[in-house]
Amino acid sequence: GVGVSWPVFIVKAGGGVLVDVDGNSMIDLGSGIAVTTVGNANPYVVEGVSRQVADFTHTCFMVTPYAGYVEVCEALNRVTPGDHEKRSALFNSGAEAVENAVKIARAYTKRTAVVVVEHGYHGRTNLTMGMTAKNMPYKEGFGPFAPEIYRVPTSYPFRDGPHTGPEVAKWAISRIEKEIGASNVAAIIIEPVQGEGGFIVPAPGYFSAMADFAKANGIAFVADEIQSGFCRTGDWFASEHEGVVPDLITTAKGIAGGMPLAAVTGRAEIMDSVHAGGLGGTYGGNPVACAAALGAIRWMEDEDAPGRARAIEALMMPRLRSMQENHPAIGDVRGRGAMLAIEIVKVGTMEPDPERTAALARFCVAQGVIVLTTGTYGNVFRFLPPLTMPSHLLEEALGIIEQGLDATA
Repeated sequence: GVGVSWPVFIVKAGGGVLVDVDGNSMIDLGSGIAVTTVGNANPYVVEGVSRQVADFTHTCFMVTPYAGYVEVCEALNRVTPGDHEKRSALFNSGAEAVENAVKIARAYTKRTAVVVVEHGYHGRTNLTMGMTAKNMPYKEGFGPFAPEIYRVPTSYPFRDGPHTGPEVAKWAISRIEKEIGASNVAAIIIEPVQGEGGFIVPAPGYFSAMADFAKANGIAFVADEIQSGFCRTGDWFASEHEGVVPDLITTAKGIAGGMPLAAVTGRAEIMDSVHAGGLGGTYGGNPVACAAALGAIRWMEDEDAPGRARAIEALMMPRLRSMQENHPAIGDVRGRGAMLAIEIVKVGTMEPDPERTAALARFCVAQGVIVLTTGTYGNVFRFLPPLTMPSHLLEEALGIIEQGLDATA
């Protein structure tokens, strides 16, 4: 049941390079699926983790608390969008964060319905599988899923035709009003830039229109920033690009430099609506993971991580657009910061070409570039280089991708 993308076993990593047991060096354009944003074995993370491991590895915060958990929550309350009073709670994984966001929203609103959108991905637990749009491999054979989950249209500019973000939002809102009833909805949960769905950046106005509708109807608006958060898109959080301040925001992946940690941060009145003991978990906010997060966040602040992501975009985007001009199989180039993608189609059509996408991925790995494919149709190349990646390695990797486009034409 556990698969691997590439059968190479890693013994060392850093500086945007993975080294395997045979001594091969590979350029890493995946960052462990957006996790090692600050680079592998980042010195800030290593120092914090080493010190914490020597002091203690676990007590369970719900039994005997410790300062690291509180300090991570304070940092989250500081760096997430909005200047309102906030609370944070820590968990283990992105799916767990999403599941707890639903619990919090239901406790606050006293409603049950959860609205998600097409192409969304939220995790692999039973509730989050039901919230996830893509069947294979995430949902096939694992049902039945949790009830009271409803899916509405999202903005997918490459496939929406001439329709604007506000137009698509109007369709989605109409579906909510007519099919669910706004007064029954506890939460609307949307990724501001969709991850597993294909790095889809919604057309301007979609995300904000959905947030405005939620606010007007007493619905908790939840931004799932598990893949897009922590400076990945050139802002600390992708919601900021849309001018949206979510009621709740879920984070994981890039939060702790490779250690397992996740969080829900939100408005104090919403977070405080849950009874004491209603949130938590044995390992939630583990002290070693908290030390890693504090190191990662400090590095992001010291090194202007959003600026680094924007610099990666400035280097990569022109090269990707040039490839698109020379290779008509690239139907779309999209993304923000160091969260970029190309969508591969059959030449002269809009039809997805997952076979060519897979062949291109195999070529790149054979030439020493670790790449990730994604998307509802399996035809999207996503690029998630660590923000520590030197320019010459990015240039080399892009050159190999272009060679692969030639080789698989």
